[in-house]
Amino acid sequence: MKKIGFLSFGHWTPSPHSETRTGADALLQSIELAVAAEELGADGAYFRVHHFARQLGSPFPLLAAAGAKTKRIEIGTAVIDMRYENPLYMVEDAGAADLIAGGRLQLGVSRGSPEQVIDGWRYFGYEPEDGKTDADMARRKVEIFLDFLGGDGFAEPNPRPMFPNPPGLLRLEPYSEGLRDRIWWGAATDATAVWAAEKGMNLQSSTLKFDEGGEPFHIQQAKQIRAFREAWTKAGHKREPRVSVSRSIFALVDARDRAYFGRGAEPQDSIGYIDDTTRAIFGRSYAAEPDALIEELKNDEAIATADTLLLTVPNQLGVDYNAHVIEAILKHVAPALGWR
Repeated sequence: MKKIGFLSFGHWTPSPHSETRTGADALLQSIELAVAAEELGADGAYFRVHHFARQLGSPFPLLAAAGAKTKRIEIGTAVIDMRYENPLYMVEDAGAADLIAGGRLQLGVSRGSPEQVIDGWRYFGYEPEDGKTDADMARRKVEIFLDFLGGDGFAEPNPRPMFPNPPGLLRLEPYSEGLRDRIWWGAATDATAVWAAEKGMNLQSSTLKFDEGGEPFHIQQAKQIRAFREAWTKAGHKREPRVSVSRSIFALVDARDRAYFGRGAEPQDSIGYIDDTTRAIFGRSYAAEPDALIEELKNDEAIATADTLLLTVPNQLGVDYNAHVIEAILKHVAPALGWR
């Protein structure tokens, strides 16, 4: 395990039981947690994007602000739902945020999961082409996004521009060199993991996967990762790809941990349907004393196969407690898993 970061959904609830009660709380606390995680030595601060929900929905202002407040930690998403995105405008936003962060952006993109409203991307003005699905639309947008991230000129300059142009065709600005290699695809199937490898994207695999074999979640996920790496090698890419997996993991080291999670986590995977026909498997969560936790995690094949672990955090419990959750894993668990 080379890197460990956190993943926040940025939930907020106007409830006296929540430490995150408004959209402003969710955004500002996300930045504060990124700063705290960097100070603790964590490697990444990642955020989930959901639209029409009391969660983090507009990633680039958050990524830019977190990038400006930190110096070392990776700042990323897991994932941006491409069904909702204008890929060219996204190239500009991503380039600006990456330059502010000094080249630390790690952008996870995907088709996304079922959202809060029916076909929410339609309200954003997007429709799949005739005969295509919303998943097809998302993947096509990713291809466009990747093409224009390369920085090649493509637009015919105005012969009478307001400002002088450089010679040749114009590209989108600001351009951030190297960002193309820091795009990740969130894959729910083996086939889309292979597609991501062919396109030269890193792989993000979350706590949910389509049930493609009936085996335990971590075994199916490890197979997905191996299929991705085999496809990467076959595609002949020059660089080494990265792979992340997400987990809910809590080390019980004090009274607060035992009060919140002392009854134990979900000891088994669960099965559900994310739509009328798609059967999915949801990975178990972990909560135990550090020594027991280490032994359980050593048996997780996907964690052993990946190079990056993202810890999903209960953000509504507040920045201080979530920093404690991250610190407990880094201090008491991660070294035994090979981290640093």
